[in-house]
Amino acid sequence: MSLNTLMAADPPSPVQWRDDGLPGSTLYGDVYFSSEDGLAESRAVFLAGCGLPHAWERRRYFTVGELGFGTGLNIAALLTLWIQTRPPGGRLHIFSLEAHPMDREDAARALAHWPEIAEAANALLSAWPGRAKGFHRLSLPAFDAVLDLAVADAAEALAQWGGRADAWFLDGFAPAANPAMWTDKVLALIAARSAPGARAATFTVAGAVRRGLAAAGFAVSKQPGFGRKRERLEAVLPGEPSDPTHAGPVVILGAGIAGASVARALAALGVETRILDTDGPAAGASGNPAALMSPRLEAGDTPPARLHAQAFRRARRLYGEVPGAVLSTGARQLAETPRDPGRFARIAQNGLFEPGEMTAEADALSMTTAQVIAPAQVIAAWAGAVEATALDALRANARALVVCTGPAAAELTGAPVRPVRGQCTLALGASLDQAVSFGGYAVPTPEGVVFGATHQPGETDTALRPEDDEANLAAMRASLPGLADEIAGRPTRSRASIRAGAPDYLPVAGPVEGQPGVFVLTGLGGRGFCLAPLLGEHVAALIAGVPSPLPAPLAAAVDPARFARRAARRTSQKPAR
Repeated sequence: MSLNTLMAADPPSPVQWRDDGLPGSTLYGDVYFSSEDGLAESRAVFLAGCGLPHAWERRRYFTVGELGFGTGLNIAALLTLWIQTRPPGGRLHIFSLEAHPMDREDAARALAHWPEIAEAANALLSAWPGRAKGFHRLSLPAFDAVLDLAVADAAEALAQWGGRADAWFLDGFAPAANPAMWTDKVLALIAARSAPGARAATFTVAGAVRRGLAAAGFAVSKQPGFGRKRERLEAVLPGEPSDPTHAGPVVILGAGIAGASVARALAALGVETRILDTDGPAAGASGNPAALMSPRLEAGDTPPARLHAQAFRRARRLYGEVPGAVLSTGARQLAETPRDPGRFARIAQNGLFEPGEMTAEADALSMTTAQVIAPAQVIAAWAGAVEATALDALRANARALVVCTGPAAAELTGAPVRPVRGQCTLALGASLDQAVSFGGYAVPTPEGVVFGATHQPGETDTALRPEDDEANLAAMRASLPGLADEIAGRPTRSRASIRAGAPDYLPVAGPVEGQPGVFVLTGLGGRGFCLAPLLGEHVAALIAGVPSPLPAPLAAAVDPARFARRAARRTSQKPAR
């Protein structure tokens, strides 16, 4: 097999269309919904079974969990009810999981049976997730809702989700067909991921499910079933529901891509923000003429690889919603060592990206959905008005403070980030069909080609250096001699800025230990435009008390407290003298 064909192939469809026009599962030999009326079944079993809409009355945030995303029918029915009955200012968070996602086309065919939920179905289909492993966040802004879908088996997804659901739709295939969805471990995880007073509903009355829910702490009762099914189950967890506290604005310090991402995410949750930067928006490392948005490439299925893959797909969707933000699409990562072609082939096949999204070539990795971003457009759209107000005057009345100041975050939060100086060069009037990475990078912009950048750890001087422009051109000449020849002699402009990097090359995002109400987002290195949108949502979720888009292992990987934990482990492992 040639490297040109070493790419993730489309997995077979999990859907088999029956003679009656309804979808069945090729894997489990079961139907996705009732042949009598799937929508009526969803409303009777899951919506009514979880006490909706009464359960979300007077709630600011409400979270619904689901086992078995399937066609998305339950979620479309849920969104339809939500838009009709939601409390003023309410936000809906949905968590679902699906080990074998179906294609959008199959889902559209299934949902077309019910025109009464067309508005919700179309919104869901427009944001339809792919098949890549891991967590997918889908925005549904017309409904003030967000959906986190885990492409994983039930036990893995539930163990990694950090939220707490107020209602559960337990809609996996029947226990006889899919027993792994209904194990005692899965049912215990559902209880562990439930808020006080949570309700769960399911079509099955299998004894093992009743006993498992009861053992997990639910009060279980049989209720009249739907259609030809005599009975169904409802289950309630003890306790009283409550909303997270909500008082005062959140102050964001820093108006680069990190601060703007936090501001956007908090606004989506209905949280008031004030963003401060004495130098104005995009004054630091986020102020370059263009940014290449691509993930850090790792061949294995590791936490850093999963983080970058998830952040990449989230950033791609969000930038696509900002007018003028995406300057071009697609990029090639050139091989730099003899080992790179084999590594590229493993990346293309590791399942963390969509089929065909990463394609291994003989001397490069083609990243078909990488983006060249216009930073100014994104930050203007997300940050809004930026104030140059003294911090101390606001902090007393702030609900929380988020420090997004790059290397300066070290002084304010203790995060062990260090400065890294970089100077990029813009060749005016030059042209390039597609962005290229080669150790450095070259990206097309409306004005010309931006290339570079230097990498100078520990330096903080932003005065321009002619020798850095020469170094950028020399690096390009080694990998792209034709482009270097075109650029030579053209007028140029240069820009130097300071990025922040952490010792383990991972970002720092979360609460600051020992400083209640203080959060940080920094250490993004050269991948800020890939990482910041997702991590901004993570920090915003922690502030608001709603589910984060990050699975627990990735939240731990970026937690500011990880450095102290490692130091404590090293100390405890030292032999006594």
